[in-house]
Amino acid sequence: MDSPHGAAVKAEGFGLKGPRGWVFRNIAIDAAPGSITAVEGPSGSGRTCLLLALTGRMKPTAGHAEVGGHRLPKKMAAVRRIAALGPVSGVNDLDQALTVAEQLREGALLQRRYEGPIRALLRPRGERRASAAARIEEALAVAGLDLATLPKGPRTSVRDLERLESVRLSVAIALLGDPRLLALDDLDLKLSDAERAEAWSLLRAIAARGTTVFAVCSEAPQDIPVVRTGTPAKTPDAKPETDAKPETDAKPESDTKPETSTKPDAKPDTKTETNTKGTDDALAEARRA
Repeated sequence: MDSPHGAAVKAEGFGLKGPRGWVFRNIAIDAAPGSITAVEGPSGSGRTCLLLALTGRMKPTAGHAEVGGHRLPKKMAAVRRIAALGPVSGVNDLDQALTVAEQLREGALLQRRYEGPIRALLRPRGERRASAAARIEEALAVAGLDLATLPKGPRTSVRDLERLESVRLSVAIALLGDPRLLALDDLDLKLSDAERAEAWSLLRAIAARGTTVFAVCSEAPQDIPVVRTGTPAKTPDAKPETDAKPETDAKPESDTKPETSTKPDAKPDTKTETNTKGTDDALAEARRA
């Protein structure tokens, strides 16, 4: 697995609005290739949707962004080809019924099926297996997951993994595609202080290889630049774009169907009450796509 050239990420006035209000708005980003950016904000303020928009899985409705020179929302399919999702709950959850080895083989198979060149599918089966095994081994090394330390080695059930081990496994699967941009949600969820430090060390190692990293977290280390989403808002049932379709297949703006409900107080358009229903619907739609 070659060290990829990271994607520069720039955004100005970036936002997503549905019929009943804003999910996130006025986001400004200027991230260099191979950098780490943390995304912070209250629950329900559109943090996950911002990650999905920046990786070409959800169509923005305001402002613009560029990822690796591909302008959003026009080039969503091109962005999807160079961006990968680490753990994002409700979108790419690990299969709890599989073993770690089975989950890795499935990830390698999907990468070969949807992202590999056609000629790679024509290679002898033994050569394909050896190539996949080598890629898995290198991805595990970068993600810092040593299968020998797991209770049953590669045959350990995914459901038996600790939270940090699950993060490392999801990251390893994402790295199989040599992404130029890696996005992770809820990085520090249910982690101890020591485990959080390990998780950030992992991201620093990935960035050092050249990959640009965006991570949603509750509190970033002081040396990590932060992008903040706004006050809590009901997140819409936006149409995520998860399949690698040509750019011309991108859904028009009218197809975005948020489920957000904004209720002005004395000062209009300033505070909204939190509702996670729209977020759940949006992420479920992404998972089905």
